Amino acid sequence: MEKELLSQGNQTGMIIITGIFLMFFMGIVLLLFFYFSKKKIIQKELEKKELEIEYQKGLILATLEVQETERKRIAQDLHDDISSKLNIVSLNSHLLTTPDLTEEEVADITGNIINLVSKTLSNSRRIAHDLLPPVLDKFGLDAGLEELCFELNSSKSVEVNYENNVKFNDNDVNKHLHVFRIIQELLNNSIKHGMASAISIVFNERDGITTCNYTDNGKGFNIEGIKGKKTGLGMKNIESRIMFLEGSIKIDSAVNKGINVVFNF
Repeated sequence: MEKELLSQGNQTGMIIITGIFLMFFMGIVLLLFFYFSKKKIIQKELEKKELEIEYQKGLILATLEVQETERKRIAQDLHDDISSKLNIVSLNSHLLTTPDLTEEEVADITGNIINLVSKTLSNSRRIAHDLLPPVLDKFGLDAGLEELCFELNSSKSVEVNYENNVKFNDNDVNKHLHVFRIIQELLNNSIKHGMASAISIVFNERDGITTCNYTDNGKGFNIEGIKGKKTGLGMKNIESRIMFLEGSIKIDSAVNKGINVVFNF
């Protein structure tokens, strides 16, 4: 009887020890599983962050490239339009000091000077307008976009329908300049590349988020065909501005179906 009890006790002890060992083993397995799973998740997060950083670097470089292109264009305008005309004005002014000029010659030289000064003032206003439209600066985004659409409609080559259902905050001047440039770039693409004859721009607001819905009836393009390809400078410019606005953008298009762009900020 004692032997049987000892045998049963030993068996029970072995079962308990085996159970403890199995629990210990399973615990180690679970710890290793969670450790490697966590490591894999962290690795994926790091890869995602690296991709985001690379993407943001690309946008920043694109922004710098756009700025440099704009500086070169302004410098060219100043050289070709302003400097050259002022040089001619200077030459004509010196001609006025020539002795024995007839009244007709004086009138002719003076007329040239007045005409050149008028053109120079007009070109300088255009350059200043391109840098920062006065209406946008003085009266805000809504007025700036109204003027932009009015100018395009006046050309009779395209019909732009602009509808705004948002009360823009006058203090968000920097944000509004980015929005204005985005619309400018989209309009340029629609007219220059899409050959659009009708464009719609609608602003709405919901839960503090402003959304712009932009559509045109242009040539459109195969949206699937450009995925993964490098986008043009104009699109990079738009994406960089969306990043600064902390917003998002979605583009839908198809060949001969125009384009639909929705962005928010």
